[in-house]
Amino acid sequence: MAPRGLPEPVLIRGTGLLGTSIGLGLRAAGAEVYLADPSPSAQAVAEDIGAGRPYRGDLTGAPGAAGTPGDTGGTVPGTVVVASPPDVTGQVVIDSLLRFPGAVVLDIASVKGEIQRQVRAGVVDGTLSQGQAAQYVGTHPMAGRERSGPVAARGQLFTAAPWVVCAGEDTAPEAVAAAEEMARTLGATVHRMGAADHDASVALISHLPQIAASLVSSRLQETPAASLALSGNGLRDTTRIAASDPQLWVQILAANAPDILQILYGVRQDLDRLISTMEDPSAPGARLDIAQLMAEGNAGHARIPGKHGAPPQAFAVVTVIVDDTPGQISAVLQDVGRAGVNVEDLRMDHSAGYEVGMLEISVLPGRKQELTDALSAQGWKVV
Repeated sequence: MAPRGLPEPVLIRGTGLLGTSIGLGLRAAGAEVYLADPSPSAQAVAEDIGAGRPYRGDLTGAPGAAGTPGDTGGTVPGTVVVASPPDVTGQVVIDSLLRFPGAVVLDIASVKGEIQRQVRAGVVDGTLSQGQAAQYVGTHPMAGRERSGPVAARGQLFTAAPWVVCAGEDTAPEAVAAAEEMARTLGATVHRMGAADHDASVALISHLPQIAASLVSSRLQETPAASLALSGNGLRDTTRIAASDPQLWVQILAANAPDILQILYGVRQDLDRLISTMEDPSAPGARLDIAQLMAEGNAGHARIPGKHGAPPQAFAVVTVIVDDTPGQISAVLQDVGRAGVNVEDLRMDHSAGYEVGMLEISVLPGRKQELTDALSAQGWKVV
């Protein structure tokens, strides 16, 4: 059954990871979806994996005069999802508002303030009418992968992920409703937030971690292989997102530079403080200052929401040694299930030089000994 409250058909302009994932999810929900992308190969891949049908209208020429649709090729979308690269998102949003009068137009770029400013500027200079601008609503699905492009798309990408809706004061209620319906249809959790608050938030929780991961990873370029062979999950966790698309992040960081800069100034102060202390670590108070910096990190980490967005909670970890052979992990988890203990979190670490792994199972502290005893009784080696 098609999602209620989402005007159809849906036209997705941009078939990268997110655009294609949206198409897959909406198609699975029964929606009529069309795709358009300046890259024929990217669009062809998205079509081949079932994200939607090709849009046959003309999106290359200028749209008709305000209030007059351009050549739609017989298909007039009810909703347009702009999934273009961030540096052209504003242009594509305005083009869509002009080209498809009456359609709800939403974008999924990770920075919202600049796009809203471009739309408002279009009203001021007469490019857009106030009614056309009211059909636009900015959104940001807080989901993604290190891999990019349509081949990495998944219809379940947004399941349980936050989806921020940044409506302006003049945004039409039906546009907000359509954006929220699409997010819910794709399994996301809707959050309403102003554009300025959104951009300040993602600068800290998304953009800064990307910068930090990339800076740490850049230190590895000349590292001897023998040193890297010693690395464990600490380095992998810290640098995982450094594998992200550089071209995309150039656009994101440039678009949100003012908010990111304020955070980087604070990070620079902390680094200068640490460097000054480390230059003379035996000086009076130096060790206390290092401990204070680490404690401040503890305090910040403790504020990150826990499982399902609940307040942070400390779990106990049961570590099981498993052979690097098929079926080992599933066998452990089956025995955990038989013990009646819920898995709160799960991660895998590999032992350098040995064909074994360490499966770290997070459980409620009161169940740790019970699970340890149960797995040991089943013959598992519990560390």
